[in-house]
Amino acid sequence: MKRKYAIALVLFGVVLWSGYRLSLTEQVEELKMKPVAEVLETLGDEPLPHKPDLSVPGASAENGRDLVLYGSAFGPDGRLGKRISRHFVCTACHNVERDEPDLSLSDPIARLEYVAEKGLPYLQGSALYGIVNRTSFYNGDYYKKYGDLVSKARNDLREAIQLCATECSQGRPLEDWEMESVLAYLWTIGLKMDDLNLSDQDYQLIAEAKSQGRQSKAIATIKEKYLPGMPATFVPPPEDRKRNVPVSGDANRGKLIYELSCLHCHQDRRYSFFLLDSSQLSLQFLDKHFSKYDRYSVYQVVRYGTSPVPWKRAYMPQYTLEKLNDQMLEDLRTYLRQATM
Repeated sequence: MKRKYAIALVLFGVVLWSGYRLSLTEQVEELKMKPVAEVLETLGDEPLPHKPDLSVPGASAENGRDLVLYGSAFGPDGRLGKRISRHFVCTACHNVERDEPDLSLSDPIARLEYVAEKGLPYLQGSALYGIVNRTSFYNGDYYKKYGDLVSKARNDLREAIQLCATECSQGRPLEDWEMESVLAYLWTIGLKMDDLNLSDQDYQLIAEAKSQGRQSKAIATIKEKYLPGMPATFVPPPEDRKRNVPVSGDANRGKLIYELSCLHCHQDRRYSFFLLDSSQLSLQFLDKHFSKYDRYSVYQVVRYGTSPVPWKRAYMPQYTLEKLNDQMLEDLRTYLRQATM
């Protein structure tokens, strides 16, 4: 009798445990689909300060999407507003889809391979996807370019957007309804838990954190999986630009850079007055000037960019080391050289 009772207890325990594990599995699957910011707040983390104010007349995520993709939207008066910039839209420099395979580090070569697989352009700016989850902007060497303007923008997404609109895009400041609309749209493309490289053990920790009093550990685990701000290092061109030294880069990688980056702006003069295409004429021209000290040198414009002038406000932003490292620059040079031989 006692034996039967013991067996019954064991079976009952197994049933309970199985039900618990099933419930935990369901919690984890549900957790994967949730926004990172929502999960962090649920765990007790401080809410992010740049949530949109949708009480502002005309503010909406739909308008924000139009502003980001097309540069203008219909305002509270029902009329199409003036373009933020006559020269650029946000997607000239930023993807609105995830473009990093591992959000916890900055690896330009891995990023190039990732966007090539996803059919995305390879751009100077960090993705707008997940920008609402960051807490610092215009990091690193951007103070060298924008000076005191960076001070207000460094920890304030609204100010960072205004800096981008007026300086990077050579446009005008956003009106209140435009700013809140852009923020509303950006919140629709915030990070999801499934974007993070979390293990099964990580998910289990997060799912059980509140019941086990381990919220701080769960918050730290989540935040380890993505960068709070993107690093930015400005570097000069190589000291030795001699054209006739043997090229030793990866031509296939260089071809990707040319097609996904250079042509994104220059083909059909999408964002640039300087026309490029896949013809031998374009490739030979760039190869010829690559190592020179002039405005057509790839070394020059990639590392220093070009400056806007009153009669031509459109310009080329430089690539930071984190977006195009020295090896990738040599890869591009190798592609141009081999493609024109």
